[in-house]
Amino acid sequence: MDKITDKLAALPQDINYFSVEFFPPKTTQGFSNLHARLSRMAQALRPLFVNVTWGAGGSTSAKSLALAELTQRSLGLTTCLHLTCTNMSRKLVDEALEQAKVLGVRNILALRGDPPRSDEYRDDSNPNAEEDDSNKDFTWAVDLVRYIREEYGDYFCIGVAGYPEGHSDQSHPQYQSVEHDLPYLVEKTKAGAGFIMTQLFYDVQAYQKYETRLREHESGLFKTIPIIPGLMPVQSYQILRRTTKLSHSYIPPEVLKRLEAVKGDDGAVKRVGVDILGEIIEKMKTTSSPTPRGFHFYTLNLEKVVSQILERCDLIPPSTPARNLGNGNSHFEEAVAEEETDGFMVVEDPNKRRHRRQSSMANSQPRNRVVVSRTRASSTSSNRTSAFEAREDEAGVPSDDPSSRANTLAISEGQGDLGRAATWDDFPNGRWGDARSPAYGEIDGYGVSLHVSTPEAKRLWGDPTSIEDISNVFRRHLNGEIDAMPWSEDALQPETLTIKNELLQMAEKGWWTVASQPAVNGLRSADPTFGWGPKNGFVFQKPFVEFFLPSVDWKRLHGELGDNDSITYFAGNAAGDFVSSDPESVNPVTWGTFAGKEIITPTIIEGVSFKAWMEEAFGIWSEWQRVFKPGSESSKLLERIRKDYWLVNVIANDFAEKGALWDRLL
Repeated sequence: MDKITDKLAALPQDINYFSVEFFPPKTTQGFSNLHARLSRMAQALRPLFVNVTWGAGGSTSAKSLALAELTQRSLGLTTCLHLTCTNMSRKLVDEALEQAKVLGVRNILALRGDPPRSDEYRDDSNPNAEEDDSNKDFTWAVDLVRYIREEYGDYFCIGVAGYPEGHSDQSHPQYQSVEHDLPYLVEKTKAGAGFIMTQLFYDVQAYQKYETRLREHESGLFKTIPIIPGLMPVQSYQILRRTTKLSHSYIPPEVLKRLEAVKGDDGAVKRVGVDILGEIIEKMKTTSSPTPRGFHFYTLNLEKVVSQILERCDLIPPSTPARNLGNGNSHFEEAVAEEETDGFMVVEDPNKRRHRRQSSMANSQPRNRVVVSRTRASSTSSNRTSAFEAREDEAGVPSDDPSSRANTLAISEGQGDLGRAATWDDFPNGRWGDARSPAYGEIDGYGVSLHVSTPEAKRLWGDPTSIEDISNVFRRHLNGEIDAMPWSEDALQPETLTIKNELLQMAEKGWWTVASQPAVNGLRSADPTFGWGPKNGFVFQKPFVEFFLPSVDWKRLHGELGDNDSITYFAGNAAGDFVSSDPESVNPVTWGTFAGKEIITPTIIEGVSFKAWMEEAFGIWSEWQRVFKPGSESSKLLERIRKDYWLVNVIANDFAEKGALWDRLL
């Protein structure tokens, strides 16, 4: 019974159920640790099904299918694979469906993806590019629904997206309304959709109004179809604002007020977020439904907050006798956190409960320890990991069987030493965190994107035809004239404004900054500009800057940086070339000391994460190029820049010395 609709039909009418969603991690280590997390959550939480996301244009296709194989085959979890159909290889649609069938996946969430832009996305190096363009056959999600039904009959259960506040679509941004969307939803349902899964929301009244409108629709199509509300637990204030901005979801003032009151304390934000989601769920439980009431959680590849919400709202199914997962020989002990690559497991240093990123780009992440077994000699550890290792007994990992469901749930909720091992990356932090975290990188798992429509991109950044035009775009962002760049959806933070003059000087040189932070030497954690964490501490920062520059300038700068041990740098280009003063180094650049806590290091720069980000950063140049017609002056300019420029990150280790970074660069 692997079809979602069959599983729902078998549930008692008055039961509540839930499902969870994951995206493919960016790194091999992240994938290994997600395997551990999924195994634990399957044991502790027992979701009705899990969703696996699919990147725009099929950008994560191989990783998405690998994750679907893990959930469906290895863990025995009913899996729903997301599938988009625009701006990608036509063959990839068929390959994905065939592979899903081979894996035993019986559920597809049929999505359109970005609006079709064949000219911009066509690969001219492929002689069959025009013939293999998915946009020839697929313009809307309904085209994919029809195609799946025509080719596979009833083999797949097909779900489609619903939008309680209207779909914000660049093809008709002026029409974000439920009434505008309804004809499309009717078409998708008539074509063969079996359930509707909604976009995230925090406005319960808007959702209830939406569901009532569907149930009472004149077509009668939605009277009994399962409608599953999408909920995103609050992982951080920054993530909340970013995701609601991108999805155009409304945050009721009373909800926002509660979160803004604690936005400087990530632990408090999570606690208030659990309260808010719990209240939303309890309110929705009281609303009558012709089908069992379900809740779909966008987990962001994290488990602690989701587990706490599920436990509080009594959504976890009754316990059953302990069972092996998957093929019958995969015991829970194997999934506690052992990484497949070299036999270590990743855990958090006790008391680390704060992340922060107050630069111009992204968020941040605490440092971790690595717990090694007694049988693993320390001599096998690399120089990089040995300083961060602790033996099992030192880390408090018990030797008794942890596989009871009660213990497993406690672990997923972050309780005890094993709970800290399970939730070591509990504060998601974008590209500045640990590359071994399943949540490393952008938190939506959507792939490289500008996150703005083509008209909005042109409004913000114009039609550049010269290097000076690009420099001017960066200057305008630094001066607050535009509030977003291709690499950042936000205006500069107050902290970054303190080095605005230096960043403008970089722009004058044609060196375009995408991330930075000033030096801080022992300011109080309550400082209104630089402070973070509990109010009883002191914070420190090494200055760093990350920027694009021409290859000829990098050649000169590389020679000037030389072997200066007070400077650490990482650099790479679109071709994959990579150089560093110390490729294996792990560089905490923000840390704090607080009463009763270990030193907390929320922002890290290291080679593994830099290389993962580098690929994405140059991919964003390609996305910007696709805003313009192939062969246009703007398109050719952006392509030249992408192929020639280097991305460089420079850290000044002597942070106490005034001008340690900027004097060298400027």
